[in-house]
Amino acid sequence: MKKTLLILITITAFIACKNEAKSETQQEVIDQSQQRTEKQSDGLTLLKGEFIYYADAAVLQTHREMYAVIIDDKMHELDDMAKAFKKEATDFVQVEIRGKITPKPENEEGWPYRVEIKEILNVQAAKESSDIVKLGTE
Repeated sequence: MKKTLLILITITAFIACKNEAKSETQQEVIDQSQQRTEKQSDGLTLLKGEFIYYADAAVLQTHREMYAVIIDDKMHELDDMAKAFKKEATDFVQVEIRGKITPKPENEEGWPYRVEIKEILNVQAAKESSDIVKLGTE
């Protein structure tokens, strides 16, 4: 009888500990989701990629998509920051921005989506690529 009671108490203790650990983990997930929601509920998207502004056209190329960048004060601010990392006017720079993505109007030419820059997070020099061919006379 004592052995049965001891086994029953041990099993109950293990089950109680297991439930307690789950509730702490669930609370952490809830806390993390609330932190993310505050930043993500503003309708902006985090985009990382290569940016170029040349001859009144601005483009952001990510690993998935090409975006036309809406030319406004924020885009000019990004271009001014990017000039420090460019060797030539046609060089790309690596950027990390938050922006609002919208489809292009049907009567316009260009990329299917465009992005309006709302926040500039990071700007750095683009990685050198060995497959770039430059034409010109020297």
